[in-house]
Amino acid sequence: MVNVGIVQMTCTANPDENLKKAIERIREAAAKGAQIICLQELFRSLYFCDVEDYDNFKLAEPIPGPTTETLSTVAKELGVVIIASLFEKRTSGIYHNTTAVLDADGAYLGKYRKMHIPDDPAYYEKFYFTPGDLGYKVFKTRFGTIGVLICWDQWYPEGARITSLMGAEILFYPTAIGWATSQDEATNTEQYNAWQTIQRSHSVANGVPVVSVNRVGLEQNGAMNFWGGSFITNAFGAIQYLASHDKEEVHVEKIDLEQADRYRTHWPFLRDRRIDSYQPITKRFIDED
Repeated sequence: MVNVGIVQMTCTANPDENLKKAIERIREAAAKGAQIICLQELFRSLYFCDVEDYDNFKLAEPIPGPTTETLSTVAKELGVVIIASLFEKRTSGIYHNTTAVLDADGAYLGKYRKMHIPDDPAYYEKFYFTPGDLGYKVFKTRFGTIGVLICWDQWYPEGARITSLMGAEILFYPTAIGWATSQDEATNTEQYNAWQTIQRSHSVANGVPVVSVNRVGLEQNGAMNFWGGSFITNAFGAIQYLASHDKEEVHVEKIDLEQADRYRTHWPFLRDRRIDSYQPITKRFIDED
């Protein structure tokens, strides 16, 4: 068993305020018994990718760097694993959307750079982020081996499959996604359901729990309502916890890591994979002659 904590929160334009709030929420989760605590995507700032503005590059920092050093001290003090999504400055002109993992003794275990980078209205991430070049990653923490993917990665079964095959016992998805406030309710419902369903399918297909942590609140001068709705599944996609769409929440959920063996035995998807037939998946599109 492992106790997983999630922090769903609003953000302001002040990075220091956001970091202070995140640390307070980490302490709250630890007090509730959390052993692994996941923060939302880019928690130190507002979601700045709604515009292409060169000034926003000033929000970036090296990893490891100031924020990981601060969170390392907190992780060691509390004896918890922290999953922290940050805007990484690798060098002049190269930036990544990156998540760092800090073990329960404060050790920096490494980072995952977001592989899939969107470019959509109000999500102009290709302006800021170079696609990840570290490949898919797992991190062997004190409380289990975890896989970390980031937001847009959650729509791609390939990333979840590869990370699971590498030995991830839980898949974590720090996220920043919301509804345009100009949309109708039917569209909002359809989008959220699709977002949740695709991630639950990764849990079913791979026999691992999924933990998806989203931000909440109005941003972009009221044009975007980040929909919260963070959730945790068991190893077969069943919802164990579902957060609200409009409130900040700190929640701790007990996850049974032993379930994976039972589900993978009774639903042997990994056994029956036809790896000899999957070469076409490496093509962008398969044209018919």
